[in-house]
Amino acid sequence: MTTFRYQAVNETGRIVAGTIEAQSADHANDLLAARRLSPVDMRAESTTSSASGSAWERFARRFNTVHPEELILFTKQLSTMLKAGIPVLRVMEILEEQNESERLKEICRTVAHDIRGGSNLHHALSKHPDVFDPLYCSMVQAGEASGALPQILQRLIYIISHEYKVKSDIRSVMQYPIIVLVALTSAFVGLITFVIPKFAAVYAKAQITLPFPTRVCMALSTLFNEYWHLVLLALALVIGGFVFALRTTGGRYVWDRFKLQVPMIGPVMQKAALSRFASIFSILQASGVGIMDSVKILAGAIGNAAIARELATMEKNLEQGRGVARPLMQSKFFTPMFVNMVAIGEEAGNLDEMLKEVSNHYDSEVEFATRRLTTAMGPILMVGLAAMVGFFALAVYMPMWDLAKMAGKG
Repeated sequence: MTTFRYQAVNETGRIVAGTIEAQSADHANDLLAARRLSPVDMRAESTTSSASGSAWERFARRFNTVHPEELILFTKQLSTMLKAGIPVLRVMEILEEQNESERLKEICRTVAHDIRGGSNLHHALSKHPDVFDPLYCSMVQAGEASGALPQILQRLIYIISHEYKVKSDIRSVMQYPIIVLVALTSAFVGLITFVIPKFAAVYAKAQITLPFPTRVCMALSTLFNEYWHLVLLALALVIGGFVFALRTTGGRYVWDRFKLQVPMIGPVMQKAALSRFASIFSILQASGVGIMDSVKILAGAIGNAAIARELATMEKNLEQGRGVARPLMQSKFFTPMFVNMVAIGEEAGNLDEMLKEVSNHYDSEVEFATRRLTTAMGPILMVGLAAMVGFFALAVYMPMWDLAKMAGKG
């Protein structure tokens, strides 16, 4: 397939421009004629330049991301203008002019270009997966199909805001321990690199038997000072291997499963995932999305590979007509309370309302668990800090006591 850039005249006599994929120029003309467009100019785009350009764009996007608050504002503006009856093409042109985010300006320009070429909104947005995830595009597709896009965008705003709040709460909990761990690591490297070697020279001249903590510190000091290049190489290999493993399906599954099993932190992440599952599932059901399609969307949007694999199994059971609650019951990640609430919602015929209640409950659980985790982190870090300081103090001062005894006997 070749990409052709064209200019054509539509039924109203207006000149429109866009791109179209076709096997040949004649095929492209036939496709445009089917859209009731009369081409006046058509050129094949260079495949090589397009590929290199897309590679450069992917590299640049890593440093030009869209903040969740910017995405929320963008979605609010989109919903408001569509509700006012403004055509989606004009909406994109307005958003391109008014948006402060350069990344969103570029996206609005591209989306408007695709819509002029005959694309629908959800397909145009799906070309920017770094900003619009599968959940976002699926919700937009459901809104376009049902004719209630502004209302569904309002529900999408709730999802984005809800997830941003949960992630912010978890991030705020982890911020303090991360800062302390970075400080401890810096202090450890400083002591091993600069302090211990000075004492090691004194102890070597005294020719005394060194205690175990001192021998450990001196061995670490030798490793860091004489073999630092090997340490850096090993560290780079470990980090590189970890990043590579996370990009594989199996590695991501093992890591996400491990995170759910970490004491204190795992339960918080599990409850946050259950809250996300319930809130998204509720809105998808209220928006008229079928259960099978909802589960497929959730498997890609849940944010945890271990739970996503359970949902894939659930999808097979749903195809056999077993409902939602029974497949969830077989999963170890969904709590009995969660499953029972879903079962009651299925029997009563108000699954979306019951899922909303479940989401609100787990929101409260996550908030309570994060506060409890924050309270517990302080003593744990203090004990760890005291143990580290005590170990280094013993490593430095125990040989000094032996030196003092030798001096006293002399």
